[in-house]
Parts: sequence; structure tokens; C-alpha cells
Amino acid sequence: MYRIKHRIAGLSSSERARSDVNLLPSAGGRQSNRLKRRLAADSGFTLVEMIVAVALFAIVMLISVTALLSLVDANRKAQALQSVMNNLNIALDGMVRSIRMGSNYRCNVQNPPPENPSDCPNGGTILYFTPFGADPSDTEQDWVYSFAADVNGIGRIYRSEKGLDALAVTAPAVSIDSMQFYVVGTKRGDTTQPKVVVEMKGTAGAEKVKTKTTFNIQATAVQRLLDL
Repeated sequence: MYRIKHRIAGLSSSERARSDVNLLPSAGGRQSNRLKRRLAADSGFTLVEMIVAVALFAIVMLISVTALLSLVDANRKAQALQSVMNNLNIALDGMVRSIRMGSNYRCNVQNPPPENPSDCPNGGTILYFTPFGADPSDTEQDWVYSFAADVNGIGRIYRSEKGLDALAVTAPAVSIDSMQFYVVGTKRGDTTQPKVVVEMKGTAGAEKVKTKTTFNIQATAVQRLLDL
């Protein structure tokens, strides 16, 4: 009886060992799983993914480059327009400074008759005056500022010194549509200090720039020399 029980127990142990062996993964299975994991880790992009990525990158770069070029072009146009306006400001400042330092203002007529005052309340396009340090009785030393159109039909400010040929003081990019000099207070003994009021309007632009800037300017120059 004891021998039978011992044989049955041995058979049961063998069956359990055989089951445990079957449950363990084989060496070939482990290698196959390891190879699959390595292939999955080393796999790259597909052709469709690459095409989509390149297309998105190209679209983003196209938009970025277009925006950058637009900004550069706008900045260039703004700088060109600012340069033109600076030219106008410099020309106007120089003219007002010269008039303020001068005297004996006359509008449209260089040698007005003594019975008529030199005031020009209705305005004129030509201003004569004696520059600082010159003899007021010698009209050959006069400075002249005038408004006229050049050969291209562009209105510009011209300056002539001591009878020399008039030279333009504004750039061709500045087109002056109208300009008037108003002179008051030239009569000696009155209560008004001689002064010149300059009014102008026009447009300013730059080469290859479609945008134009319209300006309306009024400047006043009061004679520094006391009119006693």
C-alpha cells in the first residue's frame, strides 16, 4: 500500500514539473519578442508623414518670409518719406531763420514806391528782404524767396542771394501746390513789429512709394531788429 502511494505521488510531481516547463516561454519566443520590440523602436517616418511635414514647413516658411519682406518694404518706404519731410523742414526752418534775422520786407515788388507801404496783407509768391548785416538801401544785396514750378511742373521754393540765379531749396519729391507770403508792420512808427507769415500746402512722397503725405504748414517770422 505504501509503495502504491509513493508511485502516485511521484507521478503527480512529474506532471506538475511538466506543466511548469510548458508555462515558461521558450528561448525562440523570447528572441522573437525582443526582435519585434527592437524593430518597433527603430522604425522611422513613413513617406506620407514626411510629405506632410515638408509641406507644413514650406507653408510656415512662406508665410514668415512674406511677412518679413512686407515689414522691410514698409520700413524702407517710411524712411524714404521721413527723409523727404526732413528736407522740407530744413528748407522751411532755414527760410524762417533768414527772414527773422533780416529786415526791410517787401512782397512781390522789390522797389515799392515811397507813397505805398510794403505790407502785403493779400499775400504774394515772392518775398524780398535785406539780409542781416547788409545795407537796406542797396537792393542788389537782397535775398529773394519765391514759389514757382520747375521744368517738370513741380512747385518748389527757390532762393536767390544778391542777384544770383535762384536755386531750389526743396527736393523734387516735395510738390508744393500753393505758397503765399504775407507781410505786415513794415511802416515805421506803427505799433506792429514787421513780420512775415508763410503759408504753404502740398504733397510729399518718395521714389517708388505710392503713399503720399499731404501737408499744410504755416510759419511766422518776426523781425528781430526793433522797428522804432
